[in-house]
Amino acid sequence: MAEQLAVEALGFLAAEPERLQHFLSLSGLDVVNLRQAAAQKGFLAGVMAHLASDEALLLEFSAAGCHRPEVVGAACQMLNPGFD
Repeated sequence: MAEQLAVEALGFLAAEPERLQHFLSLSGLDVVNLRQAAAQKGFLAGVMAHLASDEALLLEFSAAGCHRPEVVGAACQMLNPGFD
């Protein structure tokens, strides 16, 4: 469930160039190596951490996907134990 939600979150980020560019710039990735990075262990945890670190973005994702923010937060916690 948490990984599925993280994949959905990545699609949400990728759907808008500004959101994706912001994620890429903060993560140190670029469009060229994004696919390769996505296959790495921990990548989806990073996507969820990014989402959870920006309340406005988290609420936008929650509304777009019809997910309660608490569910998104729980998925982030599952993938990132100890994340506040």
